Amino acid sequence: MTAFGPITGDPLDRNRFPIDEWALVETRFEPSDLGVTETLFAVGNGYLGLRGNYEEARDAYADGTFVNGFHETWPIHHAEEAFGLARVGQTMVNAPDPKIIRLYIDDEPLELSTADLLDYQRVLDFRTGVLSRDLVWRTTSGKRVRVRSRRMTSFTERHLGVMQLEVTLLEGNAAVQLSSQLVNRQDRDVRSEQVEPAQGTIADPRKAEQFGRRVLQPQYKDLDEDAGRIALGYQTVDSGMTIGVVVDHHLDSPVPYRTEGRVEDDQGKLIYQIRAEEGHTIRLTKLVSVHTATRVPARELIDRCERTLDRANEDGVEAQFEAQREWLDAFWERSDVELPRQPDLQQATRWNLFALTQATARADGLGIPAKGVSAAGYGGHYFWDAEIYAMPFSTYTTPNATRNALRFRYSLLPAARRRAVDLSQKGALFPWRTINGNEASAYYAAGTAQYHIDADIAYAVSQYVGATGDLDFLVREGVDILVETARLWADIGFWRQENGSSSFHIHGVTGPDEYTTVVNDNLYTNVLARFNLRRAADAVTEVRESQPDAYDEVVRRTGLREEEIAEWREAAAGMHVPYDAKVGIHPQDSRFLDREMWDLEHTSADVRPLLLHHHPLVIYRFQVLKQADVVLAQFLQSEEFTTQEKRADFEYYDPITTGDSSLSAVVQSIIAAEVGYHELALQYFYEAAFVDLADRHANAADGVHVASTGGVWSALVCGFGGFRDHGAGRWHFDPRLPAGWDELSFRLTMRGTRIRVTVTSDALTAIVEDGEGEVTFSVRDTEVTAAPGRPVEVPLDGQGARIEGRPPNPAGTLRADGTVISATVPGR
Repeated sequence: MTAFGPITGDPLDRNRFPIDEWALVETRFEPSDLGVTETLFAVGNGYLGLRGNYEEARDAYADGTFVNGFHETWPIHHAEEAFGLARVGQTMVNAPDPKIIRLYIDDEPLELSTADLLDYQRVLDFRTGVLSRDLVWRTTSGKRVRVRSRRMTSFTERHLGVMQLEVTLLEGNAAVQLSSQLVNRQDRDVRSEQVEPAQGTIADPRKAEQFGRRVLQPQYKDLDEDAGRIALGYQTVDSGMTIGVVVDHHLDSPVPYRTEGRVEDDQGKLIYQIRAEEGHTIRLTKLVSVHTATRVPARELIDRCERTLDRANEDGVEAQFEAQREWLDAFWERSDVELPRQPDLQQATRWNLFALTQATARADGLGIPAKGVSAAGYGGHYFWDAEIYAMPFSTYTTPNATRNALRFRYSLLPAARRRAVDLSQKGALFPWRTINGNEASAYYAAGTAQYHIDADIAYAVSQYVGATGDLDFLVREGVDILVETARLWADIGFWRQENGSSSFHIHGVTGPDEYTTVVNDNLYTNVLARFNLRRAADAVTEVRESQPDAYDEVVRRTGLREEEIAEWREAAAGMHVPYDAKVGIHPQDSRFLDREMWDLEHTSADVRPLLLHHHPLVIYRFQVLKQADVVLAQFLQSEEFTTQEKRADFEYYDPITTGDSSLSAVVQSIIAAEVGYHELALQYFYEAAFVDLADRHANAADGVHVASTGGVWSALVCGFGGFRDHGAGRWHFDPRLPAGWDELSFRLTMRGTRIRVTVTSDALTAIVEDGEGEVTFSVRDTEVTAAPGRPVEVPLDGQGARIEGRPPNPAGTLRADGTVISATVPGR
């Protein structure tokens, strides 16, 4: 089985990773996939992330500590210059690393790759939010030593991390030495040697850019040996961002010990030497605080770190672990998805949801990086992934996290307005990939041309307001986003007269499918732009009618003119949505069906993903998809398409969708379930659930696929649970439970009231778990209302159509002109 081959069952080695529905457990050290397990066992809170490196810091693929938004800039050099191309790149910086605690027994270092390990277990507990490790090591002299560790990044204290290492001599006396370090790895990189690209391939664009120069300029260093406190402060060379990191140490030892320390520009170190006896347990606790800023001196950030640590010390270490458990108890109470008698998928689902919240929970006014804070893959950039794949989960479980993320987008609105001017457009054009608000995509065809990001952000704004009723956010910030994005669509689009009727068109854009670029009338773009235009018109009308004073402020902030509202409604009503009556599908764009088809069935897995093995021009000439495009539009705008249209489109596009993007499987699962391909829906769900756990795309070492983790929730809730948000508080359920599943339960918070929805083969029930309000929704053709103390149960007549297998390849289809769509493999 290749990384891109289909899977229909549990792909993990259950001897090494035994099933635990509330934890990821590893029972064997394995050096061959260090990068993957560093990602899987990472801990983070949305702001601060610590990769799952071992404390000894000797066996590692990429040691890393990452802070959301902390980045360096660099000039983008284009081989061919042109006006408006992105000029300044942005890359997440590897922050000073506090995880290191080197252990020596009688001067013999613990190195897992060579150590004689009698026992080993590593556990990432989803309920406590703690990464722990427990091993027994037999030294070369025959002494047995138990080593235990705990690590977490706090959900309650955004800037705090906690680490503990406990050493117990089980057999024999020994000299124990602990070397605790804080290291600037960005400029003193000690990661393992990286593998160069194979002959004829390219460097993977999914990885972060590497700097060939110093990035962090030392601004502050200090060591208080008596207090056990190390502090380092830096400023990035070009972006000018600052960071302060302070680490406190507390050693519990049954016998006296000696301490020595030193601090340099790029390293602080405290060394503890203990003459321990059999039965003695030594515990070293490290509390770390990290603060970053765009304009604050590093010395001031050090002060903030010290205040954070002083509070944590006052409360005590155990109080931090207890607060973490309490936070997660509340999280799972409102967010858990339960799959009874599906233990492998239950574990995978909870890992994905936990990874998602580690990427989003405490972003607090920052964006959601594509890899969260688990690594620097994709340079730590924010994409459309956040709004379409990650935010639906938080909108319906932890809405404040979505609010914060959308307020961050609002803070980028001035830069988006400037970017629109660069592209000769009115309104605002949000950057395709960014950290600081400026476009960082050097390849415009698959980057800047994806104008649909404007509509994606507008969609997230609308979904959040509809789910929460947060009119304050809409009036003060959200409506400005809707206005400026609608302006862009009204400006870039144009009217065309044909056969006595007028239609509105959008040319020269790229949709979600990055294997088809700079096209006319991309269906996804047009359908979501239509939504954007309608929602903007409705929003300003609602504000004008309900809050005239607030409307006046909107006019003042945006320069809104009354005639624009009518223009938006007219453009939406006239939006061209491609449809080919002969083939019987919605073409992905106006010329999509003119191309021949890439024969994926006979394409070797060795040349996947295609983008790493074929020139873009080769890919662009064919009908072949990197990820769902039309199918995604039909999920997000479900009510705009009939079931028959969805099925026809799914059957055409599914065989030519490569799945080279981790974003694809979840959407294919959702629509496969809706139209009846129940076996295929479950297969795609397996592929999505194990994207990182089984390293399905061979790049989990570069960080968690955050969008895919959010998509796992959508596949369960919207695919098998059949949930659809039709906007403005109109919610609908049409479940599609897989054959063999007894039950599926999930939670949704709607207008402040949380309901628990349970789907079985013959009924859907909803019960209010929290809140005083009522929630009205429809189940197929029945409208019901759940209220406190008044659960509802709606009988289900089956789970929809059941179509076996998967759609046949559409090669051989006749075009409208009578020609045949052929399928080939380029280069063969």
